[in-house]
Amino acid sequence: MATAAAAEEPQGLQSHHGNLTESGKETAGGSLAPVVRKTIGHRGVDQTGETVYKKTPSWALQGSIQLGITHTVCSLAQKPERDVLLQDFEEVETIYFPGEGSSHTPAHHYGDFTFKTYAPMAFRYFREMFCIQPDDYMCSLCSEDLIELSNSGASGSLFYLSNDDQFIVKTVQRKEAEFLQKLLPGYFMNLNQNRRTLLPKFYGLYCIQARGSNIRIAVMNNLLPSSVQLHLKFDLKGSTYNRRASSKERAKALPTYKDLDFLQDMSEGMMLDADMYNAFCKTVQRDCLVLQSFKIMDYSLLVGIHVIDRANREPPTQGESATAKKPHKQKVLYNTPMEAIQAEGRSAGSTDSDDTTGGIPARNCKGERLLVYIGIIDILQSYRFIKMLEHTWKSLVQDGDTVSVHRPGFYAERFQKFMCNTVFKKVQLKTSPSKRRHSTLRKSDSAGAPSAEASSSKNQNQQPVKAQDEKGKEGEDQDNGVKEETTSNAENTKS
Repeated sequence: MATAAAAEEPQGLQSHHGNLTESGKETAGGSLAPVVRKTIGHRGVDQTGETVYKKTPSWALQGSIQLGITHTVCSLAQKPERDVLLQDFEEVETIYFPGEGSSHTPAHHYGDFTFKTYAPMAFRYFREMFCIQPDDYMCSLCSEDLIELSNSGASGSLFYLSNDDQFIVKTVQRKEAEFLQKLLPGYFMNLNQNRRTLLPKFYGLYCIQARGSNIRIAVMNNLLPSSVQLHLKFDLKGSTYNRRASSKERAKALPTYKDLDFLQDMSEGMMLDADMYNAFCKTVQRDCLVLQSFKIMDYSLLVGIHVIDRANREPPTQGESATAKKPHKQKVLYNTPMEAIQAEGRSAGSTDSDDTTGGIPARNCKGERLLVYIGIIDILQSYRFIKMLEHTWKSLVQDGDTVSVHRPGFYAERFQKFMCNTVFKKVQLKTSPSKRRHSTLRKSDSAGAPSAEASSSKNQNQQPVKAQDEKGKEGEDQDNGVKEETTSNAENTKS
């Protein structure tokens, strides 16, 4: 009985090609299943090219996510708004979705599954803080098919992008989900104090239970807009040990380079306007202090670079123009890198481009104009005992200060120094409209009024003339005095 149950595949968790099993053995229907080629972690690809995660096809996982989020948002809308309480962070709502449907759930073809929503009241509060309305949230994630991203990262996670470019749906490991749950009260406190942050903005944490597997997913803000053509992408940590993109990664259309690649290809860094640079460094410093207080390390700064001048020189190819998405105006408050740092830098660092995607204006060493998209990612790694062992082991074969895994205090300090001294540098951008305006005013003032040096030299030239006139006047007065004295003496003699 146990063997028969293990071999049975629930309806909806099969591939589109019949009753197939992962092992490739012949099933009761007589068909042979395509073998799932395991790639990284729980992520695999079958012979048809379909992505499989924990034996669940990607299309079934997407459908289950959309059904679950639709139900939980609608049920949450019926609850009155109130302040977030401590017990709200530990609340878990569970709803069962049978394939044939029920009085509370619709019928579907994804197979029976259970959908769990963690801390629904707390996450509703987080969404409201960033001006995300329930209807917009549900519409973004559930009205159209999610877009599966090809780059799964080193962890083997699955990434989905909402069709309107606003949200990222990512599968997370059990330890990461548990750590995020513990993090929520502190995360709540930090967002109340500082909404302008480069830290990930978590909008929901869910779990799908099907066929004995738990698939945990987190909904976050999207950092890299798909409507913008990125020319370079980096994952930077401030460490140098084994921090170079592999040959397999370099073969991709848009590789994700690492720290050593940045030091080699962009050693001069990227130049920011003074106000923008100060705002960036202040934001990074505050974020690192928060991460250090939570004992978090091994996070990265994701950097996407759009070279404006190169994009103007190179028109998009036929394929790119056909598949290019129309730029979506960001609807989520503080969702863009520009809004994530202090908004005071916006006017000083604005460029001539009509950018609505919130990229940070910068220049490279060649003087080319850039739009930079940044955000801190992978913050769900705490400095647990296993990480301490990893640091100790790597330190035996390499300088301990160069490895990525390090104690949180050292990691935060090294991260700040690398980002503010190497990656970004402070310079006055010549393209700043405010700087050009001030320069024009200075030029007009200099044309209408004499300079200080000219006035000084003029005064110096006039001073000797004035002195000579005064001396001449004194001489005349003295001569007159002598004449008067001689006259009076003569009159006295006559008398």
